[in-house]
Amino acid sequence: MKLGVERVPFPIEITEVKAGDTVHGARSTERDGYEIRAFATEHGGGSVGYALHEHERRGRFDVEKAKAAGIPEGPVWGKIAKGEMPGPEGVVGPPRPGRMVVFTGDTRPSASTIDAAKGADLLIHEATFGDEEKERAKETGHSTAKEAAQVALAAGVKKLVLNHVSARYSMSADELVKEAKEVFPAVFVARDGQEVDVPFAD
Repeated sequence: MKLGVERVPFPIEITEVKAGDTVHGARSTERDGYEIRAFATEHGGGSVGYALHEHERRGRFDVEKAKAAGIPEGPVWGKIAKGEMPGPEGVVGPPRPGRMVVFTGDTRPSASTIDAAKGADLLIHEATFGDEEKERAKETGHSTAKEAAQVALAAGVKKLVLNHVSARYSMSADELVKEAKEVFPAVFVARDGQEVDVPFAD
């Protein structure tokens, strides 16, 4: 709201949260299908991170099983696929998981972050310092790239994005990436305006 942008292409709704709170979907149907859970981080002052969980998706519609069951092709298939009417067992597969994206904000590595990020498709974790400044990271409530990678490994996430990088690494974050990759290979450093694709698992 303070970036000097005249208009944003989406509504802004402010909801104050504390660790343990969940914001469900949204107040409009366009943004239904997910929830955001706030979890405690270690940066003082009640700091929190956020885990965005998409709801489960319906199982896949099996065309061959539908044909074998004698269901006529057409609108009935669509209704069964959407759950608007029942179909024979096995025509619609088991529910499929939604995606999960976790954002820590400024923090030290912690058990609460590992718990919140378990199995996440994408973890965005701060990495202010390189390993040579791990004591300074501890003193200031920040993380090193290697520590962020250790969180990603312990949580079993699919991809790690490092952010909140100190200005001393801003020209080239290769050193941070190298340190993180010693622990967790699927890692890169975020750039301003970067978009990251988070594919469905299936």
